[in-house]
Amino acid sequence: MQNREATLSGLHAGFFRSAADRPHRPALEVGTDALSYEQLRQRACALAGTLSRNTLCTHPKVGILASRSVDMYAGILGALACGGTVVPLNPGFPAERCAQMIELAELDAIVADSTGCKMLHAVMSLLTRSVLLVVPESRVDEIRAQLPKAKVMGPEPARQDWQPSDVEPEDLAYLFFTSGSTGVPKGVTVLHRNAARFVEMSMERYGQLNIGRNDRFSQFYDITFDSSMFDIFVSWACGACLCCPTTVEWVNSNKFIVERKLTVIDIVPSMGHTMNRSNGWRAGRFETLRLCRFGGEALPAELAAALASAAPHAAIDNVYGPTECTVDAAYYRWDPARSVRDAVHGVVPIGIAGPRVGLRVVDEQMNDVPVGRDGELLISGPQVTPGYWKDSDRTAQSFISLPGSGVVHYRTGDLVRQMPPGQPIPYLGRMDFQIKIAGVRIELGEVEQALRQASGTDLAVAVGWPPSPSGAAGIVGFVVKEGGDGAAIRRRLKEVLPAVMVPKDIHVIDNMPLNVNGKIDRKALLVRLKDADDPVAEGFGR
Repeated sequence: MQNREATLSGLHAGFFRSAADRPHRPALEVGTDALSYEQLRQRACALAGTLSRNTLCTHPKVGILASRSVDMYAGILGALACGGTVVPLNPGFPAERCAQMIELAELDAIVADSTGCKMLHAVMSLLTRSVLLVVPESRVDEIRAQLPKAKVMGPEPARQDWQPSDVEPEDLAYLFFTSGSTGVPKGVTVLHRNAARFVEMSMERYGQLNIGRNDRFSQFYDITFDSSMFDIFVSWACGACLCCPTTVEWVNSNKFIVERKLTVIDIVPSMGHTMNRSNGWRAGRFETLRLCRFGGEALPAELAAALASAAPHAAIDNVYGPTECTVDAAYYRWDPARSVRDAVHGVVPIGIAGPRVGLRVVDEQMNDVPVGRDGELLISGPQVTPGYWKDSDRTAQSFISLPGSGVVHYRTGDLVRQMPPGQPIPYLGRMDFQIKIAGVRIELGEVEQALRQASGTDLAVAVGWPPSPSGAAGIVGFVVKEGGDGAAIRRRLKEVLPAVMVPKDIHVIDNMPLNVNGKIDRKALLVRLKDADDPVAEGFGR
């Protein structure tokens, strides 16, 4: 069986090759749980066989409703190993949002760990479709009693003759849901060929640093964030050990890095700022680190310099790439001798295109801009995904073929500067109302849609505030008086939006300011927020 597993293709192939080559090496640590490659393979195969036999689908779509547990990782591998698609779900999201994603994805099954089990009753009560539930064996009776009409089962022992499924390059590996401007989450479809190329590119880049079987990778990201694919699949393709902090350990990530002797970490700059408070990144603290990656949002130069000092033996990479282009599209390696000069407005460049990735900077007419001019960044190459799940209109708007090229380019909406060949591309900001908070991409239009519904008025606006290198550190909402009480609106928003998308303040104002075109003047609202002496609202709720 292991010879067969060693020849697999697709995103899960790296794990099974490592399991065949080094079955007794450590593959995963979560809290006090530690599994070898063979132990994790057995757990994954048991889940894969269970899914195959009970969904009766060649390519089932499997939601992973779990958080920081062995069951979560076994579920991800099991879904892929049965030829299925992984659809990450966060137990911390409101039940309504999880149910919305389940319906949109047309899930065939949900794999839930103990944390996910706590919200199954609330989620299932909102569904119109039948979904197989695979839960820990210890929770089967409890969940069956809660949901007598649902098909609930635990993982069945793997049969001796069962083998992981091979996949085609065009098969769907992941479906990531991100914030949508219409108020409905949009699903980004990641094919096996997209994801496999990303892992291959990562191996090419970090093989130069001899990252391999003796390394210990962090997993600070939630699995609903596409950057988690680096931690999970690159570590296993290397034959390394993936180390996931528990919720308690995550709170003190610096201590976790030291105690677990991590050698590779991947974090968003916002998390880095938190970790660096109170001299958390003092010089020389992280002696074991060999590679540190920042991604998900703009990276301030001073933060990169601080980590370089704290991890003196590590390469520091700023990585850039939207979900639509499978995690990484460009890289920038921090160099104390030149990087401060390369930074524009104190922000580290997005860098140079990865191998086989194409980057173009264009104007509004989609023409290449000359060197030194600013424009929108477009991305092409084998990691560009097919588009959005069941949304051809949105796909056509964002994935375009330039005249005469015949190549599909993804419109990032990011403002950058055209540079001479070989020089790193600087990041200048967003071209639309999309922002990132703690690495989470948010469309303010979705927040506004929820604001309108919660307040019962069409005059509702969300703005990013206060400013940060990635756009904004938070969200502030504005509604007119007839929208009601700000505190009550926030309470309603908490029921339908993830916490990161709920405005910190709701300002109730007499009238919305309008520009010369009769449109709501967002800049005027931002000016009001900036002017601390100007009373912004008559009574707002926190």
